[in-house]
Amino acid sequence: MKQQTVTEIFKNPPLDKKITVCGWVRTRRNSGSLTFIELSDGSCLSSLQVVAESDLANFETEVKKLTTGCAIKVSGLLVSSPAKGQDIELRALSIEVLGWADPADYPLQKKRHSFEFLRSIAHLRPRTNALGAVARIRSVLSFGIHEFFVRRNFYQVHTPVITTLDCEGAGEMFTVTSLKPERLQSGNSFAEDFFGRRAGLTVSGQLQAEVYALALGRVYTFGPTFRAENSNTSRHLAEFWMLEPEMAFCDLGCNMEVAESLIRNLVARVLETCADDLALFDRFVSKGLVKKLETVRDVDFAHMDYASAIEILTDSRRQFEYPVFWGMDMQAEHERFLCEEVAGCPVIVTNYPKEIKPFYMRLDEEGKTVAAMDILVPGIGELVGGSQREERYDELLARMIEAGLDVDEYAWYLDLRKYGSVVHSGFGLGFERLVQLVTGMANIRDVIPFPRTPGSASC
Repeated sequence: MKQQTVTEIFKNPPLDKKITVCGWVRTRRNSGSLTFIELSDGSCLSSLQVVAESDLANFETEVKKLTTGCAIKVSGLLVSSPAKGQDIELRALSIEVLGWADPADYPLQKKRHSFEFLRSIAHLRPRTNALGAVARIRSVLSFGIHEFFVRRNFYQVHTPVITTLDCEGAGEMFTVTSLKPERLQSGNSFAEDFFGRRAGLTVSGQLQAEVYALALGRVYTFGPTFRAENSNTSRHLAEFWMLEPEMAFCDLGCNMEVAESLIRNLVARVLETCADDLALFDRFVSKGLVKKLETVRDVDFAHMDYASAIEILTDSRRQFEYPVFWGMDMQAEHERFLCEEVAGCPVIVTNYPKEIKPFYMRLDEEGKTVAAMDILVPGIGELVGGSQREERYDELLARMIEAGLDVDEYAWYLDLRKYGSVVHSGFGLGFERLVQLVTGMANIRDVIPFPRTPGSASC
């Protein structure tokens, strides 16, 4: 008999037919000669009620001993339920115990656990309602990203995880080496290392994506990136996923349109397909979440340039933790104020001072600002950072020298401006921040399966 998932059963209940389903016991209770089992297989938020009668061969020896966490296989008849609050139930004809869970030390009992506690058991936390819902929504968003770009004739490029370049120029890279610690400590050169030079884990695939954008037109890369920043805040991870599209023949305006369309499309997809999971977050994690997401989906994003944003922040007379002044790199408190209290919707801020942006962003004619754009969203702050890339050889070379970069290291990047250079642009979207936006989860460590942070890399 074909095994069905709980999701399949609820979507199209095969009433009065025999079915088989596997899953884990959430709860079990006795009522006279009956035992009621709440069964979950993780395919959706809802559980399936299983009714076991005392005439089952293993009723006394096994069924009545089931506890939270036990894995079972149930075959039975799906029928309409006489109980309130549910439409169907499974009348068990047989129950096979696939795996026991010792109730004496199983940490996930039927009660609410703090997210902080759940982080200490990363190998078990996906079995909870909230973290299971995060995983399902994360999967829906990932699929939606690929579908969005495929439908718009983008090609996916797998950019390297190991690189010799620091795209952002911040120097916060993890070194990759095959040298033994004692050889590194003795001052041996990286020329003796595996790659013959110093290499690290990538902080961005953007530069390599530009190579393919200037050959294929429209590309995107989506994968893990790494930053050795010693930060233990609720906003930072050492390993995180980045989506980075790059588009030839596309200026800043085109870039903003693609980014806004992507965000609205993904939010609409989750609202349409993950209603039960969103209802859980709306009720227990972030009140008003669904309404906020509907605003993101339905309302055009507001636009302002950096100068206007600074003026608004200054005129607000709000006492921010970080002082407001021209040339500052806006912090989350400033970004959230602009989209939550000023615009009431996501905001796209453009034309930042060149001093606070990377070398590859296109310099304006006055040489003071660059053609950059950040998309700020409620509850998060910056979700997307992007720009029109500097396509002019001389200007790019000057910015590299000004930034103190080794020009020889970037010779191939400069070549892209020598051979058929065109206007092009792109952006980076932090995937975990997108999941935070959609779920309302406050800590970024709770929206990635296995968080990597300073002092923590277990499981």
